Amino acid sequence: MFTGIVTDVGRVREIADAPGGGHRLAIEAGYDTGTIALGASIACSGPCLTVVDKGPGWFAVDVSRETADRTTLGDWQAGTRVNLERALALGDELGGHLVTGHIDGVAVLEGAELEGDSLRLTIHCPAELSRFVASKGSVALDGVSLTVNEVAGDVFGINLIPHTLAETTFGGCAAGRRLNLEVDLIARYLARLHSER
Repeated sequence: MFTGIVTDVGRVREIADAPGGGHRLAIEAGYDTGTIALGASIACSGPCLTVVDKGPGWFAVDVSRETADRTTLGDWQAGTRVNLERALALGDELGGHLVTGHIDGVAVLEGAELEGDSLRLTIHCPAELSRFVASKGSVALDGVSLTVNEVAGDVFGINLIPHTLAETTFGGCAAGRRLNLEVDLIARYLARLHSER
């Protein structure tokens, strides 16, 4: 489990073929990678990935074809910046919202406009996921916990404060950018319970 509070911005160092298909990504990180256990989970711009190798200042994860096809990871190249969050430990502060690292779909940034000190984003959500997005509810975009301002059909708006812009990969984002979307865990389960009534 994660909270959607990014603690480091890493960078893809290398992409290679993984044993058994898919790709192995080596990601540079500001973390003390000596404290990362092999088999640990790290959210990499949203998807929860398993650490399979590591060295000073980097760790490696394997990405299956399924994950690459259902997320933005298939678009990544050497140099791609990555929002990183290590898994929660019992007793950690829950600063964002409960995030699983299981991506529901890919959203698309339709527009970005300065609004005071913040950046207002308009996001197009896949139609099948829009029912899980609610005004003043939470979503995770590229692994970042964000509050939804308003919803109109398959489009919703969010605001990014200067801190979020500085500490994540959202600085300099432009229309057309594809974003890993994880809808709110509680909304997903409530919708499931409601559909069975």
